Amino acid sequence: MADETQKTNQTELNLPNVVEYKKSSKYDADSDVMFLEGDCVESMKKIPDESIKLIITSPPYNLQKEYEEKKSLKDYLETIKPVFSEFKRILHSEGSICWQVGNFVEKGEIFPLDIIYYDLFKELDFKLRNRIIWHFNHGLHGKKRLSGRYEVMMWFTKEDNYTFNLDPIRIPAKYPGKRNYKPGPNYGKPSGNPLGKNPSDYWEILIQEWELGFWEIPNVKAHHPEKTLHPCSFPIELVERCIFAFTNEGDAVLDPYSGVGSAMLAAIMNKRRGIGCEIMPEYMAEARKRVEMLEKGKLPYRPLGKPVHKASGNEKVSQIPDEWKELEAKQPAKES
Repeated sequence: MADETQKTNQTELNLPNVVEYKKSSKYDADSDVMFLEGDCVESMKKIPDESIKLIITSPPYNLQKEYEEKKSLKDYLETIKPVFSEFKRILHSEGSICWQVGNFVEKGEIFPLDIIYYDLFKELDFKLRNRIIWHFNHGLHGKKRLSGRYEVMMWFTKEDNYTFNLDPIRIPAKYPGKRNYKPGPNYGKPSGNPLGKNPSDYWEILIQEWELGFWEIPNVKAHHPEKTLHPCSFPIELVERCIFAFTNEGDAVLDPYSGVGSAMLAAIMNKRRGIGCEIMPEYMAEARKRVEMLEKGKLPYRPLGKPVHKASGNEKVSQIPDEWKELEAKQPAKES
């Protein structure tokens, strides 16, 4: 969602070496990637107990897109309860759920889904560890309210003993030269961690040369290299950060609303097993195609840590339109 106005050249993408993954159309613990086409609840019933380390998804928002039927908020939430029940069964005792949502909109009123979903998770005794704010710069413009430019990822765990790997997701410290000043054994020593600092629960990624500023994980819009036929697909790098933090190599990662397979791709690219449930055949076909492209080293994607394009001010789209200049010229002079 940040300003990605230029198409990314595929040669810039640091694509992995050509590799072949073991694929399956049903649950198979020996496969690298599993495409479970059909209703997600029915598909999850075939997954063994406590076999999934991370469930990560962005569920349908009930906005009447082609893959969902518009329901009342109450009826919509009822359809989610069987999904959560399966989550409780298949999630590993040290596992996590990353549930990324925005707002339900009805007659111009917004209902924050993270707040609404919270009680459903608590009914099953899931434990909320963070509400992660994902900020972006592109999206629909509001006409009668401010334009929404963030969504929330709710990070739940099943138990108090859970996998959390901070080091792989650390970001460079702004002041790495800071030292301990309080009397004691660490006086005068560097106060931070040489690997960087905790990225916090507001997800921007800090570039190495911190003086140049922050850059964000952009959403998948028109010129994003991961743009496909799906209107609301995950950016792979958003999933990657969760995979690094909440799983280890060899663990299973499930997206119950997998769309075009971004979470599955992020999993297998990082030596995890990827499982996707998807009811729309055309999206599942696209997911298969993207995995095949990855195998051939030809998958367009935006690597974790790649700076977002920043406008120089010289682009034509950065210039004030002549029509606006003419309007400004007609305005009466302001009194000093």
